[in-house]
Amino acid sequence: MEHKPLKHILCYGDSNTFGSDPDHPGQRHPYQVRWTGRLQHLLGEDYRVIEEGMGGRNTVWDDPLEDNRNGLRFLPVALQSHKPLDLVILALGTNDCKSHLPANAATSTLGMARLIDTVRRFDYGPVMSAPQILLLAPIHIGTEIAHSSFTMFDDASRAMSMELGPRYRALAESCGCAFLDAAAVAGPGADQLHMASDGHQAVAEALAPMIRGLL
Repeated sequence: MEHKPLKHILCYGDSNTFGSDPDHPGQRHPYQVRWTGRLQHLLGEDYRVIEEGMGGRNTVWDDPLEDNRNGLRFLPVALQSHKPLDLVILALGTNDCKSHLPANAATSTLGMARLIDTVRRFDYGPVMSAPQILLLAPIHIGTEIAHSSFTMFDDASRAMSMELGPRYRALAESCGCAFLDAAAVAGPGADQLHMASDGHQAVAEALAPMIRGLL
């Protein structure tokens, strides 16, 4: 019996894609709780949701305090590893807001533009086409971040996080990408940075109908 081809979705993100649990520091939400796992459940067996989340990953910056966090550097590896792909969800931006990185909302948007360009220009081979792209702007950093355990974030980080959604939306429109602002449906949990289970559910429920319309 011939099997119907799956629609492959790469979710390329940071700790909120990895599923860091704000109520249990150092631990990870179970797969079925993370937005990627919930999205897989909502979309069903005709789709394969590929989770590629890493704590601390940013768009394009080398972090002097954490190795291997440059999202631009690893993206081609992920594309090569998981092709063929029908959709890439780019879910980065929060870590660009770290106080020691040379980024602001404008340059973070330029960094995201480079990621979009990388997905589109990557060599998928003679029989595979470039995937569609959905830009997922991050949730806002919490109001008490300066008093949290995340010393690399401060009040200016929160302010920058609140600028990313509108800028990423404009970028998505100019580049012809789909867009969802996660901050419109979810926020941070007790640790001021990561989504609790209800946030993961809300993001997945917002994404699922969009993806069905795209693929």
